[in-house]
Amino acid sequence: MVEDDHRLAALIEEYLGEHGYEVLRESHGARAVARVTREPPDLVLLDVMLPDLDGFEVCRRLRPGYRGPILILTARSDEIDEVVGLEVGADDYIAKPVRPRALLARIRTWLRRERIADAAGAAATRIRVGRLEIDAARRTLSLDGQPIELTSAEFDLVWYLAQRHGQVVSREEIFKELLETSYDGLDRAVDLRVWRIRRKLNDTAQRLIKSVRGAGYILVDDS
Repeated sequence: MVEDDHRLAALIEEYLGEHGYEVLRESHGARAVARVTREPPDLVLLDVMLPDLDGFEVCRRLRPGYRGPILILTARSDEIDEVVGLEVGADDYIAKPVRPRALLARIRTWLRRERIADAAGAAATRIRVGRLEIDAARRTLSLDGQPIELTSAEFDLVWYLAQRHGQVVSREEIFKELLETSYDGLDRAVDLRVWRIRRKLNDTAQRLIKSVRGAGYILVDDS
């Protein structure tokens, strides 16, 4: 947990500790980057307003080497902040004031998703879709043999689409299966995730991940 409000950090640490989680605390962004790099945790809970680096910059620096979930925790409720957080690689966005039970549920969801993904990956072989190769065991993606760095949430989405390649997958399905919530018709989390993946794949022309108007997304073989 990267949080400079010591009272809030202590309350969260105590509450999560009561539910079996070990919480490691840092109050400065630069120290947090060094610590996560040195001692990768299962999940990062990251405040935006920090004394040195802000949370967005911390997330940006962590993402190349850290594949676990990053949850941004902030009092800033502007939609643009949520967009920025997702663009720099955050997996989820939790607004303050923190509701302990809701925070615990969100953490459990992300850690359970990681365990399920690891178990599925251990049992699965690679999937090749045209120029893409997706390896669930290693949680890696390559395009024309070149590795593409993805966040945990981005990889989950690519793997989900790859398992159904050639089929249209609706936003409702993605929200239900990957985010474990219902789609309200307005939430852009999946759209932003697809946009980030396309940018990393240099797929702005939608040759690999196509949008199907009014329906959802489809991963296709463009070879």
